[in-house]
Amino acid sequence: MNINLLAVETLEETVEASVEAATESVNHMSDMVSGIWNSFVGKLPTIIIAIIILIIGMLVSKLILKLMGKAMDKSKLDLTISSFAKSAVKIVLNVFVIIIVLTTLGVPMDSIVAVVATAGVAVGLALQNSLSNLAGGFLILIEKPFKVGSYVKCGGEEGTVEAISILYTKLMTVDNKIVFIPNGTAANSVVLNFSDAETRRVDHLISISYAEDLDRAIASINKAIEGNAMIMRDGDKAPFIRLVSQDASSLGITVRLWGKASDYWTIYFDSLEAIRRQFVKDNIDVPFNQLDVFIKNK
Repeated sequence: MNINLLAVETLEETVEASVEAATESVNHMSDMVSGIWNSFVGKLPTIIIAIIILIIGMLVSKLILKLMGKAMDKSKLDLTISSFAKSAVKIVLNVFVIIIVLTTLGVPMDSIVAVVATAGVAVGLALQNSLSNLAGGFLILIEKPFKVGSYVKCGGEEGTVEAISILYTKLMTVDNKIVFIPNGTAANSVVLNFSDAETRRVDHLISISYAEDLDRAIASINKAIEGNAMIMRDGDKAPFIRLVSQDASSLGITVRLWGKASDYWTIYFDSLEAIRRQFVKDNIDVPFNQLDVFIKNK
């Protein structure tokens, strides 16, 4: 009987201790939540002001960028510089707004500077390629190997330059694909700029049979292109048509035609089609591969 009473007393003591511990935990949590809530309520006006400043700051930044864009358009500034400047100003404005918001929330300026400096070192080490792209953007801006609107081949890609931002150059391909090339790659690779020069040369290699008369073929080509007003005729830009190679089964005639860079593809296709039609009219023999098969009768 005494053993049972002792067990009951021990159980009661254990239950009381557990209840007291749970009560203390609940009270502690309640005090913590209450402290957080009171702190939040106390700083609520400051938080609301910071949010308002953030919203107003973003709106003002957009307005400044819009006015800046209009001013650049009126000044007829180069689109490359305009695009790059907008990207840089946008980043600066956003950082400025964030710093003002943090200051409003009571974060000491020393802490902000320390965090920015530390983050700058960490980001600089982690984003070395991005820093290379940033430097590449400045090189493109200064050296101007291409500009917005140029048709270029760069980094293995080919298309029209749509925009040059701080880190990337945006290309639009002829089949409407958008390609982003890192500025570091663009600044350090070979760039073929097809459109910045006013004129461009169209090259054709026309093959004729060995049995065909060379002078007659050249006269036929001249006749085919003589009606094309886009082809230049003066000085060193006059059409050049000469024999260039004697291949295994054909003679190669090079045809070099000059015109405006904007008319390149029109001249290319029009002249090629006109030469083919004229060859058909003049019965110019064009060689093609043939395969003779002999069957031996056993």
